[in-house]
Amino acid sequence: MTTIERTAYPRFGSSPSGSELSRVYTPTFREIELAKRNTRGGEQSLAFLVMLKSFQRLGHFPATEDVPEAIVSHLHSRLGISDEKPDATAAEAIAAPERSLRRYRNTIREYLEVKAFGRDGRRIATEAVAAAAATMDEPADLINIAVEELVKERFELPSFTALDRLVRHCRHAVNSGLFARVDEHLSARERERLDELLVADSRGRSDLNALKSTPKSATRKNLCELQEGLSWLEFFGDTRRLLEGIPNQKVVNLAAQARALDASELGDVSEQRRRAMLVCLLDRSKILARDGLAEMLVKIVSKLHNRGREALEELHRERRAAVEEMLEAFGEIVEGARELEGSGDAALGRLVREILAERGGAEGFSEQHAALSAHKGGNYLPLIWELYKGQRATLFRVATSLDFRPTTEDLSLIDVLRFVLENESRRGEWLADPGLDLSFASDRWRALVVGERDGRSVLHRRHLEVCVFSKVAEELRTGDLCVEGSEKYADYREQLLSWEECKPLLEQHCSELGLAAPTPEGLVAQLKEMLSQTAAEVDRAYPENASVVISEDGEPVLKKIRADKPTRSAKALEAAILSRMPERGVPDVLCATESHVGWSKHFGPLSGSEPKLANPRERYLLTAFCYGTNLGPAQTAKHVRGLATAHELGYVNRRHVSTAKLEAASRDVINAYSCLALPRVWGTGELAAADGTKVDLYEENLVSEYHIRYGGYGGIEYHHVSDSYVALFTHFFACGVWEAVFILDGLLKNASEIQPSAVASDTQGQSAPVFGLSYMLGIELLPRIRNWKDLILARPDRNATYEHIAPLFSGTIDWKLIETHWRDLMRVVVSIRAGKVLPSTLLRKLGNYSRKNRLYRAFREVGMVVRSAFLLRFASDMDLRRHITAATNKAESYNGFADWLFFGGDGVLSENDPEEQEKRMKFKELLANSLILQNTADMTQALRSLAEEGYPLRREDVARLSPYLTAHVKRFGDYVVDPEVVFTVPDGSELPELSED
Repeated sequence: MTTIERTAYPRFGSSPSGSELSRVYTPTFREIELAKRNTRGGEQSLAFLVMLKSFQRLGHFPATEDVPEAIVSHLHSRLGISDEKPDATAAEAIAAPERSLRRYRNTIREYLEVKAFGRDGRRIATEAVAAAAATMDEPADLINIAVEELVKERFELPSFTALDRLVRHCRHAVNSGLFARVDEHLSARERERLDELLVADSRGRSDLNALKSTPKSATRKNLCELQEGLSWLEFFGDTRRLLEGIPNQKVVNLAAQARALDASELGDVSEQRRRAMLVCLLDRSKILARDGLAEMLVKIVSKLHNRGREALEELHRERRAAVEEMLEAFGEIVEGARELEGSGDAALGRLVREILAERGGAEGFSEQHAALSAHKGGNYLPLIWELYKGQRATLFRVATSLDFRPTTEDLSLIDVLRFVLENESRRGEWLADPGLDLSFASDRWRALVVGERDGRSVLHRRHLEVCVFSKVAEELRTGDLCVEGSEKYADYREQLLSWEECKPLLEQHCSELGLAAPTPEGLVAQLKEMLSQTAAEVDRAYPENASVVISEDGEPVLKKIRADKPTRSAKALEAAILSRMPERGVPDVLCATESHVGWSKHFGPLSGSEPKLANPRERYLLTAFCYGTNLGPAQTAKHVRGLATAHELGYVNRRHVSTAKLEAASRDVINAYSCLALPRVWGTGELAAADGTKVDLYEENLVSEYHIRYGGYGGIEYHHVSDSYVALFTHFFACGVWEAVFILDGLLKNASEIQPSAVASDTQGQSAPVFGLSYMLGIELLPRIRNWKDLILARPDRNATYEHIAPLFSGTIDWKLIETHWRDLMRVVVSIRAGKVLPSTLLRKLGNYSRKNRLYRAFREVGMVVRSAFLLRFASDMDLRRHITAATNKAESYNGFADWLFFGGDGVLSENDPEEQEKRMKFKELLANSLILQNTADMTQALRSLAEEGYPLRREDVARLSPYLTAHVKRFGDYVVDPEVVFTVPDGSELPELSED
């Protein structure tokens, strides 16, 4: 049976506060009259009101013994009846005959217009759970679905036990049907192959371990192993055929369950379920292998180009002497021409021949000039071939293993790729040109590839191969090319809603986000009005604006923002707070916040069953500490006095914790934090800041990349941090990934009660497509701006004139393009809002220029409008710049705070599995947010103590405080987990009065 604590099933809190009693349980005059009208005597009226107010709060009638005494006492006082049984318990005070209770229930249902659960309620709950069970597997989540649907349809909730039974029955029926369907499609040979996956060899290893392997770093050896692994996986046949009609999320869930079990444990699972789980794991392994191969191809080609640039720089250094010699010869010729002026051309010709002869003659000089000219303008492309030779066989293996498909009508690259593959075994330098379309190649590439022999067009084979693989890698990044059966490089168009599905949702979407009427003309008119109005206001205010000066070159010179130094009183308050902060160990913080929030309720077996662990709460706390601090199982086991072994900690992490469970746990901590009063002094919660920081990794995985700015190998931990300091969401990705891809994801994935409508960022966010997509999603993008020279400010139209700010503009908007592609724009944003696709999926495709991708052009043009308006505001509004800087500073401070807690292993993430890497970052976020919550509660207590002592508390000084305090936290020593530790401020108490002086 699922524990009630893991669900949203309504129940009483342990002790309702005075404000809650007043707000929720105070009866109205009409309700008191209803109680008196339907009862006899004060005690029955009290029982009626307790049932009424309890039902309004819970949606069901609780047992009398479950009603807190505080609620009964509160209603007793409101009724003003005499206390005939002063020593009676709450349950005794509201006791009534069962016949009367039935009549009260019917009256209350009628008054509240709620239907009894009954047959109709069971049918509605069953249908909702059955539909959800097709994609979800956690009984707790399915119970929540049933509760939500019954409340929506105004049905009384059944008892939790009854609801749990209903959910388990539906879930079992749905899953059994799914497993049977997969098993029916399996042939006898396929069943045999699946069963053989669990058979151990002489060393005790089975093929199941190969299924669970993840792609390693992009080396030739690893790529060959991955390609061989994909070939082995393909041997099992078409898994898509077996899983047809099963939602992808269900496949992912079952694959995760199979991945968490070893061969012996899977052997204990029923046959049909086991085979379905293995088919799902096979399918996911194929997808990950294709993703890995495509990613390796992109990275290998990227490295070839980087090494080509480096080779060109080295060549320039080596040939510097030759350049200087040619310049010297040219100087001698010029000087000779000056001295021989009037002597005739013959004398000058003899001098030139003499100078050339001293340097190897005209032919040698010409060869030297040709060698230098081949790379003029930074053209490193001719040098790549020598670097490519060692990777040639590897890239051909990838190209033959993957099925590339264009996402546009342009088939030119696919046709040329097919031609290259057909001629893989050729060794000649030139190939006859069959009339291939090379329009996808740049002029520099075509100059290298296309030649002429005996009057016929020919192709330079080596350069053609390099050109084609380079373009394949580029179009995979831009989304102009996709990989069949991949996930990361899938055709994004297939994830979007169809236009017919979008049309009914347009009106609501535009209304909710404040967009114009859902027409192309409406969007263009709204954008034009926004830019025109902003430009006119900035131009009008320019003479009095001291925050920006426009230079003669038309460049804005922004006045620097001076940091507000903390006042003496602010420093004194911070010192006073620190002196009153109680010393706490990191495990104590986790125990205290868990006791208040109950975030460990989200952890449990991936199958959705209840944990079969001794002291599961204690194990979950230890696991959160183990991975949140990066100590790891072995080191943690040494310091917890025998509370758990390394194997037990690893087992809990692998079998009971997932990324989604960690996100849910962190969400509960964030929600508890939002109930405190102090964070509302620090920020409104309407703004978040996105910022990334490097995490050191080992090299043997696909995420690890060398980061030029930070130095060393690692990945990027990308946080969205509220202006009230708490972290809302965390991503983890490779260093080479454009960080702006995830700017919007964090806000949309954030499911907490703190919901920002604007996001500040560093310069990564100043891209026009990001501005365009954020605007269409109703999110205000506020990046810090650098490199003004590289950004174009566009006029609303060519005829717009401005008295002061005209030099800033260097472009105009193509309004016709926006109108033409309006349908494409709306299809994307409605699909994102419907949860069909994430912004990052689109921004990966929009992060690079693509002449084919119409989405890129459309979002770039909308983004040009929005960015131009923002740039005008950013330049002229000092308060806006200060606001952005303050938010991004908080995000940067959070990075240091979280890293301080991630002290194990010198902060190096030793895990090579990308899924586990992501989990470690989520553990880290959970630990950091827990300490933020505890610090804020302790600071609230300290402020109360100071107020009681008569200490003057100024709001401005309190606003300068930060919950990123660590001086009072013990990181080292023996770690003891005490689940009985309680949270300091149970009800998120109010602050003492703060003066505005």
